[in-house]
Amino acid sequence: MTWRIVHVKDSEKMQLKLDNLEIFKRGQRFLIPLSDISMVVIEGKTTITTSILSRFTKFNIVLVICDNRYLPTGLMLNYGNYHHCAKRVLEQVAWTDEDKASVWRQIVAQKIKNQISFAEFKEIPTERITVMKELLEQLQPGDITNREGHVAKVYFNSLYGMEFTRDDSSLINGAMDYGYAIIRAAMARIVVGQGLMSMVGVFHRNEFNSFNLVDDLMEPFRPIMDYWLDQHITQDYEYLTYEARLQIIDFMNQPMRYGSIKSSVDQVMQKYVLSFLKAISNSGVIVHEVKLCDFMEVER
Repeated sequence: MTWRIVHVKDSEKMQLKLDNLEIFKRGQRFLIPLSDISMVVIEGKTTITTSILSRFTKFNIVLVICDNRYLPTGLMLNYGNYHHCAKRVLEQVAWTDEDKASVWRQIVAQKIKNQISFAEFKEIPTERITVMKELLEQLQPGDITNREGHVAKVYFNSLYGMEFTRDDSSLINGAMDYGYAIIRAAMARIVVGQGLMSMVGVFHRNEFNSFNLVDDLMEPFRPIMDYWLDQHITQDYEYLTYEARLQIIDFMNQPMRYGSIKSSVDQVMQKYVLSFLKAISNSGVIVHEVKLCDFMEVER
């Protein structure tokens, strides 16, 4: 099972050696089996060859490319390697509006519950928690009244102040952008690995977005990343340093409970997507509930 996330900054050289990624930097040589790698994040002056890119796709390794501000701006994923890819796509386009609306309600409910859990952990005023819980109770299939958006406003303003917006140039926004991009890359790898079309979502349907389904499925994990940033980034760093970025990436390797089983965040994501596939195709089947407490209680 893949488990490594490799972060490469200003590498002098990368090459393949059999089925291993060989990295040279400052006179040191690192050899990593491709079968161990789930994600490679590259930034700075790093050169990569087409032969390496080709092997990444064969091993379903997602490549995350960062800009000169070290923020992820691009993904490279495998294409069509799932053994029943055509069958899975036909199933996906046959999803009914009713099934998509039902599943989206479950996903949004999970996200809001995790936002409430984190807000309670931060001891925000009780009246604001009450507002968020009332909005959750009003949630309808397809979230046609946009309870998600209303909760988000209360959530962010309660945590970071009434003047806060997601467009602010601040450490917390930079950390969230980076953290959410890492979650998105990991989820994209799982989605395409299951033979799904990442651009066909259950709620998101932006014609210019190649990752609508990914953006749907990652929602419950956002508040869990918020908790991780609160505990390990915003209290320890003033800027989004190299060390801070490594700490954010390490979120994917953290332990998390799946039922009674102790897994990692990445493994929970994979099982969650499989449960989503069962739920979207079988009325009455519930998507596995991703809970912040399942992360907090087993965190190292």
